[in-house]
Amino acid sequence: MARQMQIMASGLLFDCDVDGREGQPLVLLLHGFPQTSHTWRAQLPALAAAGRCAVAPNQRGYSRHARLQGAAAYRTELLVRDALHVADALGYRQFDLVGHDWGGQLAWLIAAFHADRVRTLTVLSRPHPAAFALAMKSDAAQSERSKHHRAFQDPATAKLLLENGAARLVRSLTDQGVAEADARIYLSRLDSEYALDAALNWYRSAPRGGSALAGDSVPAVSVPTLYLWGDADATVGRQAAEATRRFVNAPYRFDEIAGVGHFITDQAPERVTKALLGQIG
Repeated sequence: MARQMQIMASGLLFDCDVDGREGQPLVLLLHGFPQTSHTWRAQLPALAAAGRCAVAPNQRGYSRHARLQGAAAYRTELLVRDALHVADALGYRQFDLVGHDWGGQLAWLIAAFHADRVRTLTVLSRPHPAAFALAMKSDAAQSERSKHHRAFQDPATAKLLLENGAARLVRSLTDQGVAEADARIYLSRLDSEYALDAALNWYRSAPRGGSALAGDSVPAVSVPTLYLWGDADATVGRQAAEATRRFVNAPYRFDEIAGVGHFITDQAPERVTKALLGQIG
């Protein structure tokens, strides 16, 4: 059964869900917005049963003692450093890396720029940053899918999203197959303007008018990669998803899941677990 652990990394204290014995090979799992470590609730025990130490941190802005003010504190290089420092704090040089949404973005960056740290890479929903950048330029539908990136720049966003018991945020999750009870668990960590602003700052750290998730200059990754994408994803279109294979110079598998949206671990947890176990071998 998963247990809670606090890990000091980058001078911040991260609340983590952990399953498996210390000293066994590490699987590091990174969540996206507006989710938390709860997104990996089905995968953690399965990974532990497979002989892995699975660690899912609530990342910068989501852990109560890892919240800083201002968008500059959420630059991607700092978020990448946090993930690497969590592994360092646990005593691991190399690990299997898993990420969804924003956590997927960090996973791509870690694999691209710190390949020596990553044994295998598994990314859910989020395409390679360069594939995303191409789609943003050439696919008008992708720009429309990503309009929330621009909307989140408004300083009033947190207040608006928390109105009426965070009804808009809850609906954004339940409309894509997340059970309301799980949506409420996710949002329990973002239940104040200060906390939600911290999570929104992941987007605001990007250049004004751009997307923090696109990156022409991010190189191809050179580690074995599994990419899972639901064909009903409201935020990532087919063009970006299929272009991702162009940016992996290693064994690559694209697992398209029919009828599933952006929040794959909620809609298809067994499919994710099976694919992940196959990837880490």
